Amino acid sequence: MSTTALVKSGDHAAAIGGGEQLIQLVSFMLSNEEYGVEVLKVREIIRMPGITKMPNTPEYVEGIINLRGKVIPIISMRKRFGLPEIDHDSHTRIMVMDVVGGLTGFIVDAVSEVIRIQSSEIQPPPTMVSGNIDQEFITGVFNHADRLLIIMDVDRMFSQEEREFFTSVAE
Repeated sequence: MSTTALVKSGDHAAAIGGGEQLIQLVSFMLSNEEYGVEVLKVREIIRMPGITKMPNTPEYVEGIINLRGKVIPIISMRKRFGLPEIDHDSHTRIMVMDVVGGLTGFIVDAVSEVIRIQSSEIQPPPTMVSGNIDQEFITGVFNHADRLLIIMDVDRMFSQEEREFFTSVAE
């Protein structure tokens, strides 16, 4: 399995015509919606540790943690998506993911399961949704157990400036 985006807006026909490919996604919950990211992007899933706040950071950056000697920026997915904040509970997790060559932690409401699907089962997001430059990280939609799972490409979630900022925090 490649580590590139699963399905890009214009590549849906190519993904279907290119034969079946098994894709594994880690699904997680955010504000009662289910999202998925490619399993190869996820390094580990951890419980909520103490987070050290950092001054002069974007509002969606919760701070940093020390994970076995490595400093990792922590992003609130709720704040990043403009969703209301809620108190963390026993289901809240940090998904540590490889984002453009560096590790970043993402706070999610809960991690659900690993889903295995065929690439042809992924539908492109509606242009009304994916046409917005801020939402180009949404690469597809999958009908999972009578619910729509939104597939994301975390490499496309941040601008070049934001990625450079995260790299400088982790050094």
